[in-house]
Amino acid sequence: MKFDSALGLEARRGPVARLAKVVIYSAMVIVFTGPLVGLLMSAFSKTLDPTSFSLWPDEFTLENFIQAKDKNVYLYLLNSFIVVGFGLLLQMLVSVFAAYALARKKFRGMTFVMLLMLTTMMLPEEIIAIPLSLVLADMPLLNVNLIGTYAGMILPVGAWGFSILVMTEFMKEVPVELEEAARIDGAGELRIFATIIVPLCRPALGVIGVFGFTMIWDQYLLPLIVAPESDMWTLPIALRSLRSDEEVGIGVLLAASLLALLPSIIAFLAFQRQFMRGLTSGAVKG
Repeated sequence: MKFDSALGLEARRGPVARLAKVVIYSAMVIVFTGPLVGLLMSAFSKTLDPTSFSLWPDEFTLENFIQAKDKNVYLYLLNSFIVVGFGLLLQMLVSVFAAYALARKKFRGMTFVMLLMLTTMMLPEEIIAIPLSLVLADMPLLNVNLIGTYAGMILPVGAWGFSILVMTEFMKEVPVELEEAARIDGAGELRIFATIIVPLCRPALGVIGVFGFTMIWDQYLLPLIVAPESDMWTLPIALRSLRSDEEVGIGVLLAASLLALLPSIIAFLAFQRQFMRGLTSGAVKG
């Protein structure tokens, strides 16, 4: 295994090497899963001490999640699902169509477009916060105010340079001969795109699906700008509010944190097969 080679254990045999593997792997499991287990167990127990850790709830209870309802946590969770659902769908559609143009078509200024997308990835969100708020408050040409609307949180994440670049590089690897054969059979541009290019790019769709979901789900600054009222907050903003509320117990905060964590894990598991294929596809070419 490559990981064993990195640790210098691959070439070694015997009880010492096996013991070293067990110790190293056990330490990794504890480091990476320990906080998650602690969060899961504490969310279902009557936790008074935030520093306590248990592998099983001392007093199993759903009270933390019941109290979370009184603090509108499930409303914030629903807002997050609305934003990430429509935002991810829009982002994947934009990425696929933009990547098809960049990978399969030749036009003047293509290099500049690629450079512009790379530039957007290098800019911190704090730099574009004020210009973004001004644009959302008065959309150019349309004169529409998107502050206080779901569209104001969805449209800015509809295009992401990372997703477009991943799809572009993957589409470049699709053999041109497949398109030529389809054109000979009488297939049009849209049919070639929908029946040949997109199905072959499913691994890349898994990659941008996982990263895009995480990026949109963890958005903090954008909902903070767009949502002036608490009834439109997403869960990351609500966690900050719950943490500063002295009336909210640590158990409710842990329950809300668990609810904020689970969707990302579920999204990874849902796209896991395509995600791993997309990450490893470049290593098996040639």
